[in-house]
Amino acid sequence: MRWPLSQLRSRRTPEPEIGVVVPTYGVQEWLPECLDSLLAQTHQRWRAVVVDDGSPDESGEIAESYADADPRFRVLHTANAGLGAARNAGAHHLAGDPHWRYLGFLDSDDVLPPNALATLVGSLEASGSDFATGSILRWEAEPPLGLGLHEPPWMRRLHRPPRIGIGIGEHPEILGDVFAWNKLFRRSFWEGQGLSWPEGIRYEDQPTTTRAFLAGRFDVLPAHVYHWRIRTDGTSITQQRSSLTDLRDRWVTKRMAWESVRAHGDPHVSEVFLDRVLAGDLWRYFVTLPGCDDEWWRSLREGICELWSDRSLVHSGLPPVHRLCGWLVEQDRRADAEALMRYLASLHGAPVPRDSGSTAGSRPTGGAARLAVPPEVLDLSTVDPAALLLRDHEL
Repeated sequence: MRWPLSQLRSRRTPEPEIGVVVPTYGVQEWLPECLDSLLAQTHQRWRAVVVDDGSPDESGEIAESYADADPRFRVLHTANAGLGAARNAGAHHLAGDPHWRYLGFLDSDDVLPPNALATLVGSLEASGSDFATGSILRWEAEPPLGLGLHEPPWMRRLHRPPRIGIGIGEHPEILGDVFAWNKLFRRSFWEGQGLSWPEGIRYEDQPTTTRAFLAGRFDVLPAHVYHWRIRTDGTSITQQRSSLTDLRDRWVTKRMAWESVRAHGDPHVSEVFLDRVLAGDLWRYFVTLPGCDDEWWRSLREGICELWSDRSLVHSGLPPVHRLCGWLVEQDRRADAEALMRYLASLHGAPVPRDSGSTAGSRPTGGAARLAVPPEVLDLSTVDPAALLLRDHEL
């Protein structure tokens, strides 16, 4: 029997419903573009909760105007409690709706490319995995960066080749994909694992995404599913690393993630996490060392000595000059660490010189290639040769 085309269409399985949480605070300049990107999705069965986190500008009113025009938008007004609390409030609000099967998060100054939801949900419908994660494009459109959309090399490495239905033991470095917003979670998994975002601290993404990766089966996709706007106005969290509050919050969330990994109990996952993931963003703090105050220095050193007490940053995946800086921090050589970072800044992006000599000052290196920091910056004879050595891919 041949079914009429109109009946075939009516018998298709409807697209699964996706709930999207959009926490909003002080983003009236960017919020319309963010919400428009939801309207432009090729997957149209979604509903979004825009959480107005006590925003001091017109963000709440803008969100209400979208809700008036399209019933898929809902607006939840809350007292200001921070990003983690806003995300949790939105997810809790969606929990009362029996229709949605998947959960995603979208920051209100960013944008979804049109196929983002379709790509993520399509993979999950085919694989049956607990969640999917896609690659991202950094959006550096404002001066002085002005690089436009581009994929960070480390993100490209994490997401290629594609991997479907894997567990963390098969790709432990994916723990470095810490973002909340390039992922789509199956509702039954999110609620079954009791997942939520830490509240009252910055960098709340990492503890929760770490728990998800450790607990679930997941799809790793090379497709670009998110445009991450890099703001230069000084108001975003990632522009405030020189503050003591920022550094302390970073240590709190790193400890939370590390505790989850240790409890997981896989030695290989633990080693990869400690060396390549947990250490990965420390260079951003090292570059702010010159001029830091005493309390910030103490916090930096205490956190490093605590987390890497049994395994020096010399063994980490940091770039060579930052491994050296990490070693200097471990040794409490503040003046030398600051001098090294000032020297690095003076190179304006050029690499630190290298040589293949057989000694570092008066200490032998066995002929291996090493950093050749000028003696007026750092007396290399006082440095552990392991902190200077280059790896094959760094030559």
